[in-house]
Amino acid sequence: MAAMATTTPFGPLDFQLVLLRRMADFHPGLVEDARRELGASAARMREANRRWQAMAHASGGRSPLGRYRAALGEPEHRERRRTGDLEYEALRWPVPLWPDLRFEVLSATRGGGVWNAWLIRAPGAPGPGLRTAADLTPWSCTVDEAARAFPPATPMQGSAPTRSQLALTLPEGGGRAVAEFTWGLFQRLV
Repeated sequence: MAAMATTTPFGPLDFQLVLLRRMADFHPGLVEDARRELGASAARMREANRRWQAMAHASGGRSPLGRYRAALGEPEHRERRRTGDLEYEALRWPVPLWPDLRFEVLSATRGGGVWNAWLIRAPGAPGPGLRTAADLTPWSCTVDEAARAFPPATPMQGSAPTRSQLALTLPEGGGRAVAEFTWGLFQRLV
């Protein structure tokens, strides 16, 4: 009888590798350093990303919120919110690679659909001092922090589902610039 292949559970380390994989397009050196800090090989990062994509595209698989919960466990914090007529839930998990950040998922209370999943600053953690374009260094800030620091900020469609952009007004005659984010974390000015 042939032995059945066993698959290791997809956990928080694997999820962090998925976050890093998308960021590698912009900052392969930073990602390489972070991957080593996590003690994971490049092959493990590729495999984690492959498995995440397979879960995301499997017919009859877990819901998007179910995937996050399966990978990350019970959230550190859950909060019901309302914006106009829309009632939803915000769930947050710690991300060991970035201790001052949390991974936040916004999910409809009816049906459990996820419409946003990104990194945010942890409550009580100090944010970056963003005053000039030079302060916008890779992984230095979240979407919300950049929007508050350089108003008016206009949200724009990103180049992939996990990417977003903001048109920002830079100080000191810097004019308008577009900031690109992956999973809500600043990557570059374009």
